[in-house]
Formats: sequence, C-alpha cells, structure tokens
Amino acid sequence: MCYKTWRIITPIDGASLWFIWVKFIYRNSKLDPFAACAKVARMKDYKDTLNLPKTSFPMKANLPQKEPAVLQNWQELDLNQKRSDARSGRDKFILHDGPPYANGKLHMGHALNKILKDIVIKSRALNGLDTPYVPGWDCHGLPIEINVEKKVGKAGVKVSKEEFYEACRDYASRQVELQKQGFVRLGVIGEWENPYLTMNHKYEADIVRALGKIIENGHLAHGFKPVHWCTACGSALAEAEVEYKDKESPAIDVAFSVVECDKFAACCNIKLDAKKTIIVPIWTTTPWTLPANQAVALHPEYNYFLVELPGKYLLVAENLFEDMLDRYAIDDGKIVDKIIGAKLENILLQHPFLDRQVPIVLGEHVTQENGTGAVHTAPGHGQDDYLIGVEYGLPIDNPVENNGCFRDDLPFFGGEHVFKVNDKVIELLKERGNLLCYAKLLHSYPHCWRHKTPVIFRATPQWFISMDKNALRAKALDEIEKVRWLPGWGKARIKSMIENRPDWCISRQRLWGTPMPLFIHKKTGELHPNTMDIIEQVALKIEQHGIEVWQDLSGEDLLGSDAANYEKVLDTLDVWFDSGVSHNCVLKERANLDVPADLYLEGSDQHRGWFQSSLLTSVAMWGHAPYKTVLTHGFVVDAKGHKMSKSLGNVIEVETLIKKYGADIARLWVAATDYSAELSLSDEGMKRVADSYRRIRNTIRFLLANLHDFDSSKHMVAPDNMLALDRAIVKRSENLQQELKDAYDEYQFHLIYQKVHSFCSIELGGFYLDIIKDRQYTMQTDSVGRRSAQTAIYYILQAMVRWIAPVLSFTAEETWSYLPEPKAASVMLATWYKDFPVFNADNAMDQEFWQKIIYLRGEVNKELEKQRSLGYIGSALEAEVTLYCDEHWLNILSLLGGELRFVLITADAKVQLLADKDQRAVASADGGLWIKVVASNANKCVRCWQYRNDVGENKEHPELCSRCVANVDGDGELRRFA
Repeated sequence: MCYKTWRIITPIDGASLWFIWVKFIYRNSKLDPFAACAKVARMKDYKDTLNLPKTSFPMKANLPQKEPAVLQNWQELDLNQKRSDARSGRDKFILHDGPPYANGKLHMGHALNKILKDIVIKSRALNGLDTPYVPGWDCHGLPIEINVEKKVGKAGVKVSKEEFYEACRDYASRQVELQKQGFVRLGVIGEWENPYLTMNHKYEADIVRALGKIIENGHLAHGFKPVHWCTACGSALAEAEVEYKDKESPAIDVAFSVVECDKFAACCNIKLDAKKTIIVPIWTTTPWTLPANQAVALHPEYNYFLVELPGKYLLVAENLFEDMLDRYAIDDGKIVDKIIGAKLENILLQHPFLDRQVPIVLGEHVTQENGTGAVHTAPGHGQDDYLIGVEYGLPIDNPVENNGCFRDDLPFFGGEHVFKVNDKVIELLKERGNLLCYAKLLHSYPHCWRHKTPVIFRATPQWFISMDKNALRAKALDEIEKVRWLPGWGKARIKSMIENRPDWCISRQRLWGTPMPLFIHKKTGELHPNTMDIIEQVALKIEQHGIEVWQDLSGEDLLGSDAANYEKVLDTLDVWFDSGVSHNCVLKERANLDVPADLYLEGSDQHRGWFQSSLLTSVAMWGHAPYKTVLTHGFVVDAKGHKMSKSLGNVIEVETLIKKYGADIARLWVAATDYSAELSLSDEGMKRVADSYRRIRNTIRFLLANLHDFDSSKHMVAPDNMLALDRAIVKRSENLQQELKDAYDEYQFHLIYQKVHSFCSIELGGFYLDIIKDRQYTMQTDSVGRRSAQTAIYYILQAMVRWIAPVLSFTAEETWSYLPEPKAASVMLATWYKDFPVFNADNAMDQEFWQKIIYLRGEVNKELEKQRSLGYIGSALEAEVTLYCDEHWLNILSLLGGELRFVLITADAKVQLLADKDQRAVASADGGLWIKVVASNANKCVRCWQYRNDVGENKEHPELCSRCVANVDGDGELRRFA
C-alpha cells in the first residue's frame, strides 16, 4: 500500500484504519497480529521521517471559475500601464492591430487572431522590449448602416440624418464594448480603455487628411469606370468586399454577323462565297450584358480558322476549333482558311438584336481557355472591356441603374432586373436566329461578402486611387520586396494581386462613412484649386463635431461666391480606406507608437484587404510600406475541414468554449496548432488539448510541492556541489529556454507547445522527476542530495513559469503567486530567467551522456514491463537488473557506480561484461547491451519500499534498509550523481 492510498483512507475512523493496516501487513508478512500492530506503529513513525510533497496549488484547474479573478487582479494592478512603465525607454516592438469590424459576437476567428497577437506581444515583453498594444475597431460602413436602418429606418425618411448618425455611433459603440469584453476575457492585455476607433472624431479627421495627402501626391483620379456593384447594397464594392462562390449561369454562343464582308474577304487567302453569311461567334455567361455590347475582341497574334458550313462561315480560334464542333454538334465543318487576328481589326459586325454596328477590336486579354477566341466586349461592364473601350474610343455604356434594373428607355428589357432578363435575352436571340448554343454552367462568380448575392460589373462615376498614375503600382511592388512575409508564400500572393489589380475605387454611395470633402467644377470636372486648404478646414471641423458636419456644410461656407461653379461631392470613403490609413491615424499620432510597425498580423484574406489597403495608402502618402513584417494565419474550420458557419450548425462560440474549458485551453489550442494553414476546431480536439494542459499543470504542481520548505536565500546548493543529474537538467532547461526564445521570435508557437509538453512529460515526468522522488522523499531534509534537487527544481520552475506566460497566461499568473519568495507583482512584468548557474565543464556526464542514460532506461523499462505482464514481478522496485555491456556501455555505466539502481528505480542494478552474459539476458536495440531482469529475494524496506538484502540488519530498525537507517538515525546517505 502506498502513501497516496494512506492519504485517501485517513478520513476513516481510527479503529477501522488500524484494522485495515494490520490485516494488510498480516496478509503480506504472515506476522502475528501483535507483531503486525507493532510494525504499523513503527511505519507511522517512519512516515513522519519522509519529506513528502506539500502544496495548496490545486490539481484541478477550474479555469472558467478562476480566470476572472486573475483578470480582476490585472485590472486593479493596472497591468498594461505597469508593463509600459517597467520597459519605458527600452527598444520598442510595435504590433499594429488590424481593426475587426464593430458588428456581431466574437467568433473563433476573432479569438485566434487576438490570442496570436497577445502571444507575440507577451513574448517580446519577455525579451525586455517595450511592447505597446493598441487595439482598434473599424466602425463605419454598410453592415452598421443596414442594422441601424432595420432599427430606426432610413435617414431622411423615418429619421433625420442627425438622428441616424447618432444611432450608428451608438450601435458601433455597443458592439465595440461587447467585443472588447470578449477579448479581455481571453487574457489579451492592451490599451483597452484607450483603443482606436475609426469613428473617433480625431481619427475621422485624420482619414480626411490622409485623403488630402494622397491627392497632393497626385494619386487620385475621377472617372466613369466599371466597378463591382452590389445591387443589394446599392453601392460600389472594394476588391476585399468581394468573395467568389459557385454560381450556375447560362453559357451561350451568340452570332455576330460581319457587315463589311468585302473588307473581311480582303483579309482572306481564298475567295469567299458572297452568298454566305460570315459569323464571328462569341461565348458569354452574362447574357444580360449584351445590350451594352460595343465590340468583339480578338487576340492580335492568335490564328483563327474560317470554317465553311451550309449557308455560312464561322470564325473560331485555332485551339478552340474542336471544342466548337462538339459544342455546336457540327459534323461537316470544313476549314477553308487561317487568318491571324490582327488582320481583322476594325471590321464592323452587326449586334445580334440591337440596331447597332460594332467593330472587331484587338486585345491581349483574349484567351483560348474556353469559348471561341472572340470576346463579347461591353466597356461598361468589365475591367478588360473598359480598358479596350478607352483604347478604341468606344462608348462606356451602362444601361443599368443603381438598383440593378435596366433604364426604362432600354429596348426589350427596360425597367427589368439584370438577373431576371437572361432567359428573355436567350429567347430574343433564338427569335433572331443568333443563338448558336445554350447550356448551364457552374462556375466561380463574384458575390458580395455581406449579402452573399452575385454582384455585377457596372460603370459609374467614381473616385479611384490610380495604380499607375505617378507609378504607385511600381513603388508598391518595390516595397513588397523589402518586407518579410510569413509564411513565404504571402509575398507571391500580394505581389500578384498588386501586379494585376485595377485602380482602387475608394468612393461609396452611402451615408455612414467618412466623407470625401471635395468640390468639382461643374464644367471641367476638375477639383477646386484650393482643395488642400478646404480639406484641412473640414478636418478641423470634423475633429470637433465628427463626420456629420460635412452634410451641413454648404459650398458657400467653404468657397464663398465661387460655390456656384462647383458641385459638392457626397460620396463617402471605402471602409478599407478608413482602416488602411491607420498607419497615419494611429502609428504616427500616438507618442508610444511608431511607423513602420514591426508587425502586421492578420488572416490570409487580408492580402487582398487590410495588408493591401495599408500598403497602397502608405506608399501613396509616404513612399514606404507601413510594416516591416507581415504574418498570416489561416481560418478556423470544423473537424471535417468545413468553414464554420451558422447555416451549417458547426459554429463553436467563443463564450461557450471559455465557459466549458477556460481561456487558457483556448490559448493552448491556438499555440498547439500550425496556424499557417487551416485550424481544425472540434470538441474532441479541445479535449486533447485539455489533457495536454493537465500534464503541464501537474508538472508545475509537483515542482511547487517539492519546494514547500525551500528558501532560496538559505538552501541553494552551489553549482558545482549539485549532483550530476541536477546539473544536467538545469543545463537542459537553460538550453531549452534558448530554443523557446528562438521559437517565439520566429513565431513558431506550435514548437513552444511541443517542446514544453515534451519537457514536462518525457524529460521531467518520464525521467528526472521520476528518479529524484526517492532522493527528495527519503534523504535527510537538509542533505546536499535533497537540497540539490530542490535547487534544480527552483531553477526549472522560475524558468518554466516565464516560458508558458505568453500562452498559458492565467496559469502562469497563478503559478507565479505560489513561488516561495518575493517577486514582481505579476509574471507579465518578468523577463526571461537570467539566473541560471554557471557550471564547470563536466565532460564525462554531459548532455550526451544523459541522453544515453534515457535511452538505457527505455530499454530496461521494456523488459521490466514484460516481466510484470508475465507476473514475475510487481513493481520495478522488486526487480534486480543485470546489464551485460560492451566496452562502450561499460565506460558509460561505470560512471554511475552504485547509483545506477536509483536511475533505473530498481532493487538493484549490476553491470557486467558482455562476454559473461546470462542465457536469460535479452538483447536491447543496441547490440552492445543485454538486459536480465529477475525478481528480488530481498526484504522490502517499509520506508523507501526498495527490496534490499540489508533490511533487518539494524536491530533498532529491523524493517529498514541500511541507507534509510542512516537517513533516520545516522549522518545520512551520500549521493553524487542521481
């Protein structure tokens, strides 16, 4: 029976306890009852001679209940300010927070992002750096406006604009407070009482000033260009507000007949039959855009086949000829000529149902991936089409209103919604004999990320940041090369996006947003010559009254008599512009921050969002990137790899998870997972993480329990007087700390988890702590052997509490409060442990030596387990081990001498030459080592439970082995190694 069992049964009444012990000893030793009773009495006395572990640090974490008390303590301590004061004047590390949108409850994506940031901040604080963290929120934009409209109605209809603005601010403020409480509950430390909000008056004013700087540097353009348009929003969308989802569309081939047949014939190498119609077929998945068609584009360098059919000729790209035959079910198509696209430029074609002739134009954007190699071109409905339209002077025709319906005066489809006329377009083409083929196609199509509805490309008058005017694109690409992108593929991704992106449409047709305080000349369309002064005047007013002031300002207020010549711009800025200029509104404005930031850290979708908007605005304003390093994380998915969504019912709420497991388990899950890819979240996965947490916590508890009587000012053992095993584990801890620091610095948090967990479970729990239990418990209290182990434990615990602080912040703080001496008010104010001892070189028992001993223990334990399963031994302490060794192993094991048995935790351990091996010996994986295990015939020491031949030799203590006698009544035992 072990002491643990004794502790469990101590609540039993004395008579019953006595009976149980007597019965146990009598059954196992065959002593008469009186002798058994005497033995029990003596055992109780011996129990009092043991140094058993003792701590009030609870085994059960109860994190959901305990963590709020830690948060309260941090708040009372004003921890964020204390951390700032402690590191004032030191080098800074600036992680700039990308603002989440102030709308909706926190989800695990939010938690993942903020926990990662907090781990970074806390790990850099361990380095001794000044690490100010200013959280922020994005507070303008359509989602807030829509939610407010649902509650109070549209501005200017049910409520005044002033009331609407106030309702938007109130809604956003409540959302910020709700999300803030969630982030704080996760243990994230920062300037929560002074965050940055894009709706703060000063921030709004600085957004306007940022726009002014971009205008001053010549990057703003005004034009009638096609942009992504959400008919549900009634507004243009930024690239980052568009997501791609599968959509079923009608795929049609449409005949455009050649009008200038003579010009076409002149380009051919054969004589054409004048009675036959010449058709240039196009392929499109947006039939509704055909009313806006102004041209058909061919690639200038492609070869096109002229295919003869009964009554007509068809023109098709060479590489798409076979596909066309299959799609049109043509069996008798004959190639009669081959023409290069450039020859056919400007030949007129007949629109398939409107009284309009359109030219053949040439474009590099034409591909041979699908279709016919001839592309329907509507400059009002596509970016490539628009550029071709500008090049050829084509009309930029957009017959679609803001609500997605055609103008009333449009022939055939006036007043109808674009997505409802596709079938009517197809029917009209059939009637005109110009529908060559029709099928359904499932393809990727742009959708509004808010409404999840398909968007359209629609030309409208908008404001743009030009990518090529004043070389913004080229400068941004240069800056990308100077930034460190983690993971490395992030660089290629954002580089490709910048290389291929169109001009950035920054204007929106909404109310709840930062205004564009501009005036344009009614005739020339030019900005007012005093635009920069006007912007500053408006910015000063916004600082006092907010963005609402722009609605009340008239042209006369700012332009005087010149107002009659100018039109006031009522567009608002894209919210991505708001957040994108945070480098100007936050990093440059706050005294404790700086630009460029050391790190931007967001999800991988932000390469097309905040990373990109920040880069473009910073380069446009100041000529450099706003960040030195950009770190990207993946998305949270369920156990099956599906994106979490309410519709799928697979969402795990942050609040629910914390109530069940606690924030530290959520934080450990974040650290344990390779965040560079998708992160799988499931209840089963969280349980596994919780199991790992318990291993770490129990290790901490054991360390604390064995320091209950240790005073570092009195009991520390000098480095070179420590036992060899203790020196080795302390040195290993020091080396591990450097590994962990490197992993933190390289943002490899999953390595932190792996290394700490492995250290606790394998190097400590499976080796070091297992070995020193005997020494800790049985040696004399103030013996060098025991105090040496406590000294090692002290070093390990001092270091480990710091290692885990960035990840297991609550547990680290709890551990810190149990450390047995004066210390800083919080572990969050500590730096890496610097007081590791310096040992004289021990070339014999170095780290490599102990790694071999760990291997040896593993091999011996396999054989012990085998003998236990066969019933030959009970515990390892009942076994005697003989090791038959070659010269290599003999040299290693001879260093431990008689203390080898303490390392193996067996009754005895002998080392003999391999040549003398017994036939019962079993070979290890290493051929130079053979192992024999036999049950000991010795008696068991009632104090240390080891089976020793010298038990009973001492008449005063007949139940004890000789070393226990020495520890109880003598000068104590001597240990040198283990």
